Amino acid sequence: MEQTIFHIDVNSAFLSWSALEKLKQGDNTDLRTIPSIIGGNTQTRHGVVLAKSIPAKAYGVRTGEPVTDALKKCPFLVSCPPDHKLYSEKSRLLMEHLADICPDIEQVSVDECFMDFTPVASRYPDPVSAAGAIKDGIREKFGFTVNVGISDKKVLAKMASDFKKPDLVHTLYQSEIREKLWPLPLSSLFMCGRSSSEALHNLGILTIGDLAKTDPTIITSHLKSHGKLLWEFANGIDDSTVKAAPAEAKGIGNSTTLSQDALTMEDIKKCLLELSESVAFRLRKAHMRACMVSVEIKYASFQTASHQTTLQSATNDSGVIYSTACKLAGELWNGAPVRLLGVRTSKLEDENAPSQLSLFDLGEQKPLSEKQKSLNEALDKIRSKYGKDAVVRGTLLK
Repeated sequence: MEQTIFHIDVNSAFLSWSALEKLKQGDNTDLRTIPSIIGGNTQTRHGVVLAKSIPAKAYGVRTGEPVTDALKKCPFLVSCPPDHKLYSEKSRLLMEHLADICPDIEQVSVDECFMDFTPVASRYPDPVSAAGAIKDGIREKFGFTVNVGISDKKVLAKMASDFKKPDLVHTLYQSEIREKLWPLPLSSLFMCGRSSSEALHNLGILTIGDLAKTDPTIITSHLKSHGKLLWEFANGIDDSTVKAAPAEAKGIGNSTTLSQDALTMEDIKKCLLELSESVAFRLRKAHMRACMVSVEIKYASFQTASHQTTLQSATNDSGVIYSTACKLAGELWNGAPVRLLGVRTSKLEDENAPSQLSLFDLGEQKPLSEKQKSLNEALDKIRSKYGKDAVVRGTLLK
């Protein structure tokens, strides 16, 4: 299967996150709707612009320029100082949310990441609709927007996410670079800064297409190894892969927005079974066991609710996680149509860590038999080699 890579980038992250926090604290004005920036102080006229609103952009305000220059363009510009503690927390919540959708996440900055969509592609009709669902889910859950770039190469996915903003999905596959990438100016090419653009302009190279069609030896003679990299990017050449971070001790989970609202507990349980198997597989792949299981429900009204419980013994078995999730859902569900379901495990420990049940616990949660462990290992090997749908429970067959 050909790889599909998403690049997810928060639109004006610092400004969006500060705007939401100020609205939460009672402010009546949304910074995103007026000419505003994050970074400097309009009274002291010091600092640089870290983020700008779309209305500020309309006045020509640029990220990275001195506040004094921004004020000349827009004298009534509103400025707010950065809150890096807030931004770190918003970033953490976003990355946890995305990891629940797909485990293969490579965070490259506080507000952007790559996602290897390939392992979860079978859950969605196509990559564009999946990216749309991810984008809309972020807006509904957190209140800010993202752009999603889709490609078969990381660098092209990155550049696709920089196309028209905000709150949009764009594709830039290798087959599309002539049409979508080559007509753009050099400044739109990833890693092509001002000095590189000026050097290339002096050679008569004005667009990304001009660069792609130029003999690479000419480029390297002027820009050395960086020139070769730019030429490769212009031609969509990039063999790098998504380097997913190892599972952290805070948890492993999965969630899904249903194609049709779940109306019965039977519908809910079928979804919980698929989610539980996915979570258990990821736990075993990470050689971890979980001590806590939680279930999240989002209703068709977009109201959300969650419930969690501590297990009497750490586990990475899908049966234990599923039965626990069903019990939690039964206690949580209010009978209304369900739009989204999520299963998450936390308080992780190494699977080889000693685990012991008391005599009082054995009646409710028995240790896995060697036969069950062997079965889990066999299923994991099959799914790792042939895909997660190679072996499917009969209850999940449509």
